[in-house]
Amino acid sequence: MDVLITGGAGFIGSHLADRLLADGHSVIAVDNLITGSTDNIAHLMGNKKFEFIEHDVSNYIFVGKKIDFILHFASPASPVDYLTHPIKTLKVGSLGTHNALGVARKYGAKFLLASTSEVYGDPLVNPQPETYWGNVNPVGPRGVYDEAKRFAEAMTLAYYRSHGIDAKIIRIFNTYGERMRKNDGRVIPNFIDQALNDQPITVYGDGSQTRSFCYVSDLVEGIVRLMKSDLNEPVNIGNPNEMTMNEIAAKIKNITGAKSEIVYEPLPVDDPKKRRPDITKAKSKLGWEPKVLLEDGLKKTIEYFKMKKNEGNGSA
Repeated sequence: MDVLITGGAGFIGSHLADRLLADGHSVIAVDNLITGSTDNIAHLMGNKKFEFIEHDVSNYIFVGKKIDFILHFASPASPVDYLTHPIKTLKVGSLGTHNALGVARKYGAKFLLASTSEVYGDPLVNPQPETYWGNVNPVGPRGVYDEAKRFAEAMTLAYYRSHGIDAKIIRIFNTYGERMRKNDGRVIPNFIDQALNDQPITVYGDGSQTRSFCYVSDLVEGIVRLMKSDLNEPVNIGNPNEMTMNEIAAKIKNITGAKSEIVYEPLPVDDPKKRRPDITKAKSKLGWEPKVLLEDGLKKTIEYFKMKKNEGNGSA
């Protein structure tokens, strides 16, 4: 297939490009590089089946050839990023989704929207099934991301119902792995960067809030399986193994051998207290569940951060 990935120079988008190219597809990656980086796709630049276009998909998307599948992954995705770029986050979730769906309609392409567990807000049920409508503050600071994705889901299914687009929605839960930015504000890169520099590990709140962490290769496998499926409804993809912030901080401290102390800061506004996917649908409809153990995934991610740190220091 000829596949278009918006946000293709981002953390997840670049791993997805790797997988699709390995599977024999051609990939066009589009990214405005607000949070993505050409470093993530530099190794692909010599591949004749890969093309990179620097472009903001909130503006009209021109593609010079027929596209078979569109993966809409463009968006700031961490609190630091979407709080820094609130209007651009809203625009890529609304205008960007509209433009990407327009390309899908033009070429009769299949479409997959990268949505998020943030559509559930600060959930009142745990774990969160796809049938849960969420507990979202639309006017809080995090609402720019939550509501952008909720709107994107509504737009995607409107195109499915009104125009017959074969549209799919993945709700991505916390994912980690190589190519995350150390300063993107998410838990694992924050903790790893602090631990590797023997700085205090900053936990927000009392550390009792929970998350569940899925390694990026597992996520990509779930995406590929959803692409091949006949599902036209949201599907949770994530790791259901739930742990507290205190537990993940201690685990990273232990693996890195850091001397860092754990310090506590006030909990950000509307920060979810629980986050855990119900993956019953993914298991039954896609035959998918995560395979990579947290300890193994963390070791790979920590090695990546060590390598980047050495590059920054001019070391071999």
